[in-house]
Amino acid sequence: MIRWRDPRAPLAAAAAVGVAGLAAALAAGGRSLVIGTIAGVITALVAAFSLLMASRAMTAHRPGAVGARWLAGGALVWATGAGLRPLAESSGFVVNFVDLLVLVGVVVLAAGALMTARRQLTARAVLRRLVDAYLCTAALFIIGWVVVLRDVYADVAESPVFTFTLLPPMICLLVTCAVAPAVIMGRSTSWPIGLAGVGALVATTVGELASAVSRLGGGEPPAWSMALAPVALLLLAAVPWSGRTGRVVEADAEDSRPDAGGGVANLLALLPLALVGAATIVLLAHVAGGRDRSPVSGVVVVAASVVLILIVRLFALLTANARMRHLVALGDKQLRELAESTGDVVLICDYEGLVHEIGQGVEEVYGYRQSDVVGASIFDYIHPEDVPGIQAALSALVADEDGVEPGACLVACRVRASDGTWRPTESVATRHVGGEELLLVTTRDVSDQEALRNQVVHLTFHDGVTGLPNRAYFEERTREVMEGRVSGRTAVIFLDLDGFTSVNDSVGHASGDYLLGQAARRLRGAVRSDDTLARWGGDEFAVLVETEAQSAVDLAERLVRAVSQEPFRVADRDIALTASVGVAFAEEGVPSADLLRNADVAMARAKELGGRRVEVFAAHMHADVVRRLELAADLQRALMENQFAIEYQPVVDLATSRVTAVEALVRWWRGSVFVPPDQFLGPAEDTGLIVPLSEWILREACREVAAWRASSWDIGLSLNLSARQITAPRFVETVSQALEESGLPASALTLEVIEEMLVEDAEETISRLSELRALGVRLAIDDFGTGYASLAFLRQLPVDMIKIDPSFVSGLGRDETLTLLTRTIVRLGHDLGLIVVAEGIERPEQLELLREMGCTRGQGFLVARPMAARGVDSLMRTSLQSAM
Repeated sequence: MIRWRDPRAPLAAAAAVGVAGLAAALAAGGRSLVIGTIAGVITALVAAFSLLMASRAMTAHRPGAVGARWLAGGALVWATGAGLRPLAESSGFVVNFVDLLVLVGVVVLAAGALMTARRQLTARAVLRRLVDAYLCTAALFIIGWVVVLRDVYADVAESPVFTFTLLPPMICLLVTCAVAPAVIMGRSTSWPIGLAGVGALVATTVGELASAVSRLGGGEPPAWSMALAPVALLLLAAVPWSGRTGRVVEADAEDSRPDAGGGVANLLALLPLALVGAATIVLLAHVAGGRDRSPVSGVVVVAASVVLILIVRLFALLTANARMRHLVALGDKQLRELAESTGDVVLICDYEGLVHEIGQGVEEVYGYRQSDVVGASIFDYIHPEDVPGIQAALSALVADEDGVEPGACLVACRVRASDGTWRPTESVATRHVGGEELLLVTTRDVSDQEALRNQVVHLTFHDGVTGLPNRAYFEERTREVMEGRVSGRTAVIFLDLDGFTSVNDSVGHASGDYLLGQAARRLRGAVRSDDTLARWGGDEFAVLVETEAQSAVDLAERLVRAVSQEPFRVADRDIALTASVGVAFAEEGVPSADLLRNADVAMARAKELGGRRVEVFAAHMHADVVRRLELAADLQRALMENQFAIEYQPVVDLATSRVTAVEALVRWWRGSVFVPPDQFLGPAEDTGLIVPLSEWILREACREVAAWRASSWDIGLSLNLSARQITAPRFVETVSQALEESGLPASALTLEVIEEMLVEDAEETISRLSELRALGVRLAIDDFGTGYASLAFLRQLPVDMIKIDPSFVSGLGRDETLTLLTRTIVRLGHDLGLIVVAEGIERPEQLELLREMGCTRGQGFLVARPMAARGVDSLMRTSLQSAM
């Protein structure tokens, strides 16, 4: 619905009045030229005004607004020429300035229509459209000549008059034919305006042609020809206000789509040739009729030009076709050369697998001659197991024949070489090769890649030293077996080589790896073929067996014997090793990771018990490990919270009953609960917490004893050393610093080591103790006589004291052998000039015998129990005579 304030209202009213007036004038018998001119001027002005107003509303679409302004300008110029034409008819000129104004108006209208279509044409496209427009114009001229114009030409006395009179409408026709296809194929928002502009061009061209013909004939143009332009201009005035052209463009890409569809584009491309064909048929029919055989120069020139243009176009098309064929052939050649240079085999076959052509690479890669393969089927060379997959892939290509793009598929298969070996390959098959129902297949031999892939997989899941499966493979294999196991028939065995660390230290890691290889071969010979043997890591091996419980234990015993039955020959020397073995059995609800952990715990238990033995996992073992871990955490917390205390056990001179020294002993009160030393010293040693704990004991005891010595009490201090403490990086510096800070003389400090520590890492231990001896610190061998060390260590290490183990003292007076051994140790100490201290004196007869043997010093519950520092202070003021 149009409102009266809408600018379209006066336009619609003016158009209605104009149409009514034109119809009334023609019905009254008025001159068609005058009436048509007045109607044309009015409708042109209405169209110009409408287009100008519409351009102001099309601010969001600049091409449409600019095109509308150009159309408005063309309508005004055309209206000026059309309005002045009746006045110029009396001038007598064939072509006057009014015709030029009309022609300029048509050109401006064409430019405006082209702008609204927003067509971006290249120079080659512009040239092609101009040539097509000329062909259409020439073809229409020839058809018009045969139908109408030849008779008009015969009535005109002068041919130049005929030519110049028809020249403006022919130019209009040429412009219309050049612009119309571009506008029709446009799809911008303002496309309807451009299409209406083309309609105005067509109507104006037809009207100009009719006016020219009537002018040559001396009459007035027909009424219908004068009505075409006003009607077309009214349509041009109304189109900008349609709903579609009023919308704002949302995307430029939508505005500039080159073609609406392939069908319309093809019809427009064939239209010039169709018109030329129609003109040729009409002209031949005219000539065959035998009428007017004398040729007209202008028509001959036009026809000759059309033929020449078609010949040039055909030559250009043939040249482009030859060039395209050359490019296709060159591309095919380059593709083949590229494929051959990469080592691929290129072949062409049909969908049935019949080889039509094959490259030279087939001889180099697979050993076949080209002539042997051409004509054969590819399925004759593909592994039978892979044939169904290849056939399915080819069937999928056939089923997808309707696809626009050439289809391709990637297939992997094994191809038989001339030597009979099967080579893994990867092939790409592409259909529609050369426009034929053939397949282009490019085949690559991936034997090296497959071998490398297998090698990577092997290295990923196998150990490089022993060649056995590694930990990752063993864990995965255990999970697989556990998922389908029979309860009670699956077991994991862990084996650790005892003392292997010393092998690396003595003969080097390379020789150690060689020994591991020998051990792996021995273990492989001891297990069954269906058992899984793997190197777990370091010097540990793991075996997964599926058998009865007793058979698994028997296998564990065989593994121990396989390792220890004879020495390993490494670096021209024999190395004897033993093994610690742990066995764990699968239980219902126990995951594979816990099964592996249990076997490891059992192996660690076997190692703690001295090695060369088999331990079967029991639940308490894991509980012990958990307790040890918890105890280690509590130890660390106790160090931070100062939960430890020191008690001192006096060491007395057995002859005078005088306290000569005290032995510092650590005590741990976890809250109000006393933790015995034998429960936490072992975990402290294992976790390394013994080092900071021993340093704290050293500093505190040195400070306390130094304070007693400052009170004129000549007393010494004894401390036990641990293995980790001795091998700590700054052990000697720590002792020296503690003595310096406390002011305790080095000679007042006695450090005790057990005989076992002199056996393990003897060289490093003796070196560290010798450094301590150089500081002036005294050294003592604790628990002497237990048999771990030989007497040669007394010569290598200058000790000052030996302490008889309590196991000897406990048998004094009751066991003649122990009494004899104790007497021997006392006599040995005297002969070597060492101080002899007896530990564990608990009965009076033990004390009497030791005095009778000549033992100089002793300690034990009979002499004095361990006591806090306050107890030692009171002891300084009392005598121990009554206690003895």
